[in-house]
Amino acid sequence: MDGTTVAVVIAGYLLGSVDFGVVVPRLLGIDIYSKGSGNPGASNVLRSIGRGTAVVVVLGDLGKAVAAAALGDLVVGEAVGFAAGAAAVVGHCFPVWHGFRGGKGVSTAAGMTFWLEPLLGLAMLVTWSGLVAATKRASVASLIVVAGYIPALVAFGHRGWSLVWAAAMAGLVTVRHYGNIKRLLGGVEHTVESESP
Repeated sequence: MDGTTVAVVIAGYLLGSVDFGVVVPRLLGIDIYSKGSGNPGASNVLRSIGRGTAVVVVLGDLGKAVAAAALGDLVVGEAVGFAAGAAAVVGHCFPVWHGFRGGKGVSTAAGMTFWLEPLLGLAMLVTWSGLVAATKRASVASLIVVAGYIPALVAFGHRGWSLVWAAAMAGLVTVRHYGNIKRLLGGVEHTVESESP
């Protein structure tokens, strides 16, 4: 990697580290780490605070990844757009600004996709929303959408390092759902309406 690429990827990570699931509740005087599941993600914000706040969090997490992917894509090229977008997801999951205690990266992953492959980003959003409505479980929707992410990118014509960075991102998001997978297998996963323990 040259210096420009490294700088862009670091910028992507720092952008991703601005965790709106922490910042927005904090502006309301709420410590999201002490609410519900303690996860600073949109699902926990939805259950613990409400729909309006969760929408703001989602838009913020989408926007920071759009910015990261756009920076990489415009300054260097598509593959670095994927690298910077993936770095934003890493930042979201392990944010330097918030003690490395972050969310699971779903909205941030969608944000990078909205810039790099807008039609796929829209398809992911529609599919995710439909699955949440059908299953009442955001984790199920997220895991299914992530499982189809790389095949979908291949279908859209992406190859090489773009797929490598995208696969790394998809793997991270899946690993971050480890607790959800355990609860799903045990039949005790939270619904979008339920209060997390």
